Amino acid sequence: MESRVELKGVRKDFGRTPVLDGIDLGIAPGEFCVFIGPSGCGKSTLLRLIAGLEDLSAGEIEIDGRRVSHLPPSERDLAMVFQSYALYPHMSVHENMAFGLRHRKLGDAEIARRVREASRILHLDGLLERKPRELSGGQRQRVAIGRAIVREPKLFLFDEPLSNLDAALRVSTRLELAKLHRELGSASTVYVTHDQVEAMTLADRIVLLRPAAERGDAPSIAQAGPPLQLYHHPANRFVAGFIGSPSMNFLPGEVSGLGTGGVQVRSGGALWLAGVQPRGASVGAAATLGIRPEHVRLGEGPGRAAVEHVEHLGEVSHVYLRAEGLPQEAPPLLVKTNRGDVRPGDRVNFGLPPESCHCFVADGSALPRLTTETERA
Repeated sequence: MESRVELKGVRKDFGRTPVLDGIDLGIAPGEFCVFIGPSGCGKSTLLRLIAGLEDLSAGEIEIDGRRVSHLPPSERDLAMVFQSYALYPHMSVHENMAFGLRHRKLGDAEIARRVREASRILHLDGLLERKPRELSGGQRQRVAIGRAIVREPKLFLFDEPLSNLDAALRVSTRLELAKLHRELGSASTVYVTHDQVEAMTLADRIVLLRPAAERGDAPSIAQAGPPLQLYHHPANRFVAGFIGSPSMNFLPGEVSGLGTGGVQVRSGGALWLAGVQPRGASVGAAATLGIRPEHVRLGEGPGRAAVEHVEHLGEVSHVYLRAEGLPQEAPPLLVKTNRGDVRPGDRVNFGLPPESCHCFVADGSALPRLTTETERA
């Protein structure tokens, strides 16, 4: 069953403390939308507002064009999966999934059909007579998801459902969630997580929220868009620093030239060209260069640096550089490389390719990048 969710001017205050403000967001039918952000940014609160578990301070929430802000959760036609499994320990898997349907007074045949279909999708067929204590953590979470599926709601809400699982189980359950969303097709999903890998791999669209302390007068949503858009085209320094692990490198500098090829920035005793649109930059103004660790070229280029530390991770190594000319308090420049011959104490050259450089002006906003042939393809 398809549904569209609209959030219009949503605000939530706890006492005099604003948690969310200026939330304008549409979630399309069948979309997998992930809320992510640092602790205290309000991502779980926003999910609870959609669910009806918290009251709005201002704004409106609509589902399929119907205002639901005043409706209790039971009348919003949605299903929520929490971080805790919240299964009834004395009931079997079948009864846990069927309990809510019996409460809604559905017939036995319809209940059996829905439980059977959910069990097939979640590979629970052989576990229906077991009690929760006889299940693994991943199986319990699948039962909790099954309990949501059988309701056949317009909207699924997930509040950090994988955070109680170990690393290996998170990976397998994440794959199951992705397959589940594809199989359900038309149902929209809103998913809260603090895990970037979950966000990048599951989302059709990521909504990155920033806490009140970070945003000043800006709205709570730092950027919303497809995962790779946030990764390759962050709207501001906050997004660039949050999305990506390891984080983007930032080099303080000053604009020294503008041209059709981009913006020239002097940083660390070297002159760098960032392939960004010069509109919004001015010569002599402070600017920050940004570059992902995998894009720094080790062993070539005008930059000079001392190797501070090397982490060998198998398929890649993380090399930490102390660049010449940068303030001592500046964090080291991190390089991801498959070279294994670099040692602490070495002195090396490094390069920052213009097409991989970002440029952030004084207010933290990013200058739009020039479109490359690769990005157009």
